[in-house]
Amino acid sequence: MQLSLAHILHSPIVILGFGTVVAVYAGKLAQKGRLPSIIGFMVLGAILGPSVLHLLTEELQRSLAFINDIALGFVALSIGLELSFSALRKQGASIIWIIITESVFTAVVVATVLGFLTGNWPFAILFGAIAPASAPAGTVAIIQEYKAKGPLTQALYSVVGFDDGLGIVIFGFASAVAAQMLSNAAFSGGILLIPLIEIAGSIVVGALLGVLGGVLSSRIESKRETLTLIFGFVLVASGLANALHLSLILTNLVVGITLVNTQPHRTSRHVGEAISTVMPLLFTLFFLLAGAHLHLMALPSLGLIGLVYILARSFGLIGGAWIGSIIGRADPVIRKNVGLGILSQAGVAIGLALYVQRTFGAYGEMGAWIGTTIITTVTATSVIFEIIGPIFTRVALTRAGEIHRV
Repeated sequence: MQLSLAHILHSPIVILGFGTVVAVYAGKLAQKGRLPSIIGFMVLGAILGPSVLHLLTEELQRSLAFINDIALGFVALSIGLELSFSALRKQGASIIWIIITESVFTAVVVATVLGFLTGNWPFAILFGAIAPASAPAGTVAIIQEYKAKGPLTQALYSVVGFDDGLGIVIFGFASAVAAQMLSNAAFSGGILLIPLIEIAGSIVVGALLGVLGGVLSSRIESKRETLTLIFGFVLVASGLANALHLSLILTNLVVGITLVNTQPHRTSRHVGEAISTVMPLLFTLFFLLAGAHLHLMALPSLGLIGLVYILARSFGLIGGAWIGSIIGRADPVIRKNVGLGILSQAGVAIGLALYVQRTFGAYGEMGAWIGTTIITTVTATSVIFEIIGPIFTRVALTRAGEIHRV
């Protein structure tokens, strides 16, 4: 069969392979500009995506969505492996205060500012509930790229690991309140159980898989076989999370937490070393595809609401983390820098925005406007946060003196 050159060049595998090869040099180019390599991956993805060359089309991105799930699963697992109970005890109550205050304060600030700006409080409440959601992949990628170690690094692992779980709870409560306001119906407490069930289910599934994965991996000496085994567990955890409508990030996070706290240090270290060999490839693919999702033409549509959201969310995260550090008496290095390291936002926030668009469209014209405005704004602002987030994470780690490779 004779194939045209155009057909070959539009083969999904060829496009992904070509993108991966070029991404290596795009990352090096970004590093020469004193930027994290993942910025180079994302810029390349935006060029290959619908915004410019139309190679990584939206249809192709949907068919490759499983790569994002696998990458996020490994990111969450790697965070969990850093969260031993002994390490958390060393951080003390300060880390709990930071997680609570940065999430709650951000939600309140964004909701209040947008509420007074628009006068539409259901809209503002929903937007505020989406604001705390972070993108842990950006933070973890910077930590691993620059081999960061120290108290701030450990704090960042903890914050980005747990704040998505708290963010889901906040969103669940907020969406119930917003729905009641739009429908003028009697408030139903039953809907508040949905986010709690999601959290509990994620913890149970993650813990069971973590125990089983820990027992099996403790009996394997080969790093290659360990990687294969853990890869399988990430696939199972991610697949179950999607099928049962649980949090993919929280489920894999709990797998890592359970493994590191139920097995000897040698086992968890062995697992960590094994997965570290595949993380650079996963980060490359993840941020290449993330860049393709960034519709550059959506940037002009940001408008006043988008600008206010960016500023309010940044102020809420940095200010809330600082307040939590003060209350919890955290180390000055953490207090001055932790807020800068958690600005990234992408997948989880966009997922919540899509949920709003699908669900609140049933509430008439106002609900449809809320859904459309939120998904458009969150998608557009993710372009900004996915660029500035990793940069500020690097700044924070540099200020803390915890970067050991530049």
